[in-house]
Amino acid sequence: MIQPVWNFEQEPWPPEQEDHDETSINLRAYFDRMREAKMQQYDPDWTDEQIVDWDGNFTTDGNLLLGCSERDVEVEEYRRVIAQAIEYRKKFNGR
Repeated sequence: MIQPVWNFEQEPWPPEQEDHDETSINLRAYFDRMREAKMQQYDPDWTDEQIVDWDGNFTTDGNLLLGCSERDVEVEEYRRVIAQAIEYRKKFNGR
């Protein structure tokens, strides 16, 4: 795996999200590793089911499969954090 030029995992947390845990950090790292081409396909208007199908890494229980995590990540949190990751990456790809 080639290290991306961005590092969303270690980016400062928004003031409204000061309370973060190992799972929150792992989710940010997950988006750091997502290919740019795939992330650009993301559509916030998709249904939860479309997001689960598009990502391809959700369990049958509807939680994102993340290693070394303390809790489950559901689609609602996924939506919030991927939006932050997309906004963060704009600093690096000129958008």
